[in-house]
Amino acid sequence: MTTRRTLDQLPSRTILAGRDRAPARAMLRAVGLTDEDFEKPLIGIANTWAETTPCNYNLRELAEYVKEGVRAAGGTPLEFNTIVVSDGITMGTEGMKASLISRDVVADSIELMARGYMFDGLITLSGCDKTIPGTVMAMARLDLPSLMLYGGTILPGQHNGKDITIQAVFEAVGACAAGKITEAELHEIECAACPGAGACGGQFTANTMANAFEIMGLSPMGSGTVPATDEHKAEVARAAGRLVLRLVEEDLRPSRFITRASLENAIAMVAATGGSTNAVLHLLAVAREAGVPLDIDDFDRISSATPVLADLIPGGRFAALDMYLAGGVELVVQRLLQGGLVDGSTPTVTGLTLAEAVADAKEAPGQEVVRPLDNPLKPTGGLVILKGSLAPDGCVIKVAGHKRLEHRGPARVFEREEDAMAAVQGGRINQGDVVVIRYEGPKGGPGMREMLGVTAALVGAGLGDSVALLTDGRFSGATRGLMAGHVTPEAASGGPIAAVREGDLIHFDLPNRRLDLVVDEAEIAERMLDWSPPLPRYVSGVMAKYARLVQSASEGAVTGVDVLPGTPARKPPEEDLNLPGLEKMSIEV
Repeated sequence: MTTRRTLDQLPSRTILAGRDRAPARAMLRAVGLTDEDFEKPLIGIANTWAETTPCNYNLRELAEYVKEGVRAAGGTPLEFNTIVVSDGITMGTEGMKASLISRDVVADSIELMARGYMFDGLITLSGCDKTIPGTVMAMARLDLPSLMLYGGTILPGQHNGKDITIQAVFEAVGACAAGKITEAELHEIECAACPGAGACGGQFTANTMANAFEIMGLSPMGSGTVPATDEHKAEVARAAGRLVLRLVEEDLRPSRFITRASLENAIAMVAATGGSTNAVLHLLAVAREAGVPLDIDDFDRISSATPVLADLIPGGRFAALDMYLAGGVELVVQRLLQGGLVDGSTPTVTGLTLAEAVADAKEAPGQEVVRPLDNPLKPTGGLVILKGSLAPDGCVIKVAGHKRLEHRGPARVFEREEDAMAAVQGGRINQGDVVVIRYEGPKGGPGMREMLGVTAALVGAGLGDSVALLTDGRFSGATRGLMAGHVTPEAASGGPIAAVREGDLIHFDLPNRRLDLVVDEAEIAERMLDWSPPLPRYVSGVMAKYARLVQSASEGAVTGVDVLPGTPARKPPEEDLNLPGLEKMSIEV
């Protein structure tokens, strides 16, 4: 028999109920709450809306539909906002250092609001890359009944009769610098790429993470792939608002859904869709926040057993809209279940198991976006973890979209992204080179900038198939080519990448999972004896604070968490939770 919580058992009673809370109620009356509202569960609506990026621009309107659903189900919604920093807009500038840092600020601010106002439940609205894991990290910390709702993808733009995304603009910059297109055509592409609201339209970081959290059960299945401007998005939001009240009533929390099995399902989803390398960073961070053991090597193990099924930009042909029209994330999950590649018994916020949630997936006739299991784009997944003398703690390569498995070439060393970009734009990078960009890690940047500007410029200049790149910084989900990111330990922490000199040979060996500096180990050690940590680039403010607190990228670049690998999880395993199950409910879109 299902046990349901009563109103007086909810956290919000502490802040709303009783004679002593009259001052609090008086202030809340000023924002429109009534006696009737005080007698309902208090639901926080954590919004990441801003006018600063199309990725989150639709969330202001979407929140109103969510609140309609909350009210219809008998709750009192209270909306609040946090920040968003757009990777695409800040890319290639000092402003990009704010991006990854914003992930933890999003998590911190949602946590503070939820603790301060003692919400009974929470819905988090996300859009741009870092808001998605940031909202889920907060959910993991708080462990309140909650779900994440993704704002959805942008529609593709049109240029010369072809679909394009923001990736086309970054690559056009390189093509223009190389004299392959004119300034006028670059401007045409710029004006066409982003036709309205929604997150970047390929299998870049935003769509990658939205898909990952759907398969983990933290978002209603079928909710994330609905595009931002689709007419069905309003009802998706209302349904999510109704659903959170059921989570509150039955006390179903993120700890029920963030498990080892669900995290492994998420990694398989990333691998099968050729998703962003940023998924490594973000899933590690969520696991740390939830106290669930997860290691960087798990990504290579699972990816090696998972075929690439979705033919998506940047490595493939189709935009995120096309996957929605083909059958959505449900179709991908169904394929993975058929191959025994994910665990279908994991629970989801809709009350269905994962297998039940996708049982009725509808495949569009003749679709070419999601391949069948017996005809994958690649037999193994899109993520590879390399280790070696240059990356003792690991680095990440996305192999979806390129075929090179080995590269040996001379190092071209740059101490910051801007210098590397200038060299590419100036035609000073040659075929066979290995571009090394260091002191861009979580601590050294600080903030671990993405390198899409450089990687896209290399592709646009015609060097994408002949040049390799490695960095202790990050890559955008739109990056393609032989590019190794998250090299750890980072240069600012004394990692071997700090010892690389101009002209040193560097060897990428993907079959053997190696990234090596072709220099004698004794020589590397001698070079490091002369090394000293660089002066911090920021000595005050949030950047300095982050640099002091942040952990390695191989641990998710988290700040100040109390659970490290190898320690017991702070939440009991799912089978010991003894929580009631929700009645089965599906989101109709």
